[in-house]
Amino acid sequence: MTKWIASALLITGSMLAQTADVKQLGVKSEKEGKAVNDVFSAAEPAARVSAADALLSQFANTQFKALALYIATISSEDLGNWEKTVIYGDRALEADPKSYGTMLVLARGYASHTREFDLDKEEKLGKTDKYAKRALELLKNAPKIQPQLTDEQWGAQLKAFASEAYEAMGLAATIRKKYDDAIANYKLALEATPGNQNVLTRIAQANLDGKKYDEAVKSADVVLAQANLNPQVKAIAENIKKRAADAAKAAKN
Repeated sequence: MTKWIASALLITGSMLAQTADVKQLGVKSEKEGKAVNDVFSAAEPAARVSAADALLSQFANTQFKALALYIATISSEDLGNWEKTVIYGDRALEADPKSYGTMLVLARGYASHTREFDLDKEEKLGKTDKYAKRALELLKNAPKIQPQLTDEQWGAQLKAFASEAYEAMGLAATIRKKYDDAIANYKLALEATPGNQNVLTRIAQANLDGKKYDEAVKSADVVLAQANLNPQVKAIAENIKKRAADAAKAAKN
């Protein structure tokens, strides 16, 4: 869903940059306007990062600084470059401390790049919780990114963003082996986005990891009952169900 933010901003910004004159765009020169438009119009993640770097190297105080850094952050994530995602993300938050989109990228990134025996595990998972919780606070009063969205459409987007935050905190709790906390967060994510197949699968896995085998089977069945089930998700849910059923049987013998 944070990719939706980038897409919305790129579409809106590209339209503005292509149709407005320098004064309307809010830049000080045609050269700056072109550099801004290059960020909005770049088709690939690597090109967007390069365009953002070029804009900021030439116009360090451009009013588009925070936006360019956010786009570089999400584009670095798309490229699978976690180190650069953190660098651009930190800079984006310096430019705009209320960039909840950046916070969601970093929250899920720190959770997904942390392993059980990392020496700095708690430091990284602490960042996941911090960014996710701050994003949830900001989402309560977040203005529409695109003014043409209806209140209903924007409300649905806000719920999707909230779901990302809760899912990130659930993953952090899973890594800490606090499975009840993980499931509680996953359920909050599911309330925001009912039928979310990834979250449903995470609940099943957390029940299995927490040795709640009967609950793991039930929650795996919930996944398998979903319409238009992703084949990969289906395979994972079937594996969880089998492992939970086998473990439950072994426990009774």
